Formats: sequence, structure tokens, C-alpha cells
Amino acid sequence: MPSAPSHRTQITIVHSPACHFCEDAAAALDDFASRYPLEITTVELESPAGAALVARHRPAMNPLVVVDGEFFSSGRLPRKKLARLLERHTDAAVAVAEAR
Repeated sequence: MPSAPSHRTQITIVHSPACHFCEDAAAALDDFASRYPLEITTVELESPAGAALVARHRPAMNPLVVVDGEFFSSGRLPRKKLARLLERHTDAAVAVAEAR
């Protein structure tokens, strides 16, 4: 029997005040966290960390979503695209665990 995947996908959301896409993304990520091993960090846009992420990734809209350090999306969170990515991460983690 394979062990549970130990890799937790790191998701950072750069949140802006009064942003309905930001609130929607946060709620969706909470739902994904109930199904996948995630570590979600919320960073305020006006914080030094938020400003650094925006300078690096140059999102067209808020929120900026970064997965494992790489740009994933800006604006409305693409749920199906994220689900596919998380499935791939989970499958890869299971394959690594089985190889051990």
C-alpha cells in the first residue's frame, strides 16, 4: 500500500483589499486544501513581500497566484487548470513514495 504523499504544494496568493477575485480565490483554495496537500500563504499586496512578488511576476490583475514559486495565474482563479496541476503533483508524489 503506497504511503500518503509527503509533498505539500506551496501556494501563495497576493491579496488586494476589496478584491472580489481575491476573495473568490481564497475560498476556492480553502476547498482545494480539503482535497490536496497544500500549504497556502496569503500575502497582502501592500506588504514588502507582496510588492516583491508583484515586481517579479507582473500580474495583469489581482490576485496573483504563485504555485511552488512559479507564476500560476492572475485575476479569476482557473479552477480546472489548478485541479489538473494538483493532480499531477499528487501523482508525482505517490510515484516517488512508491519508488522508496
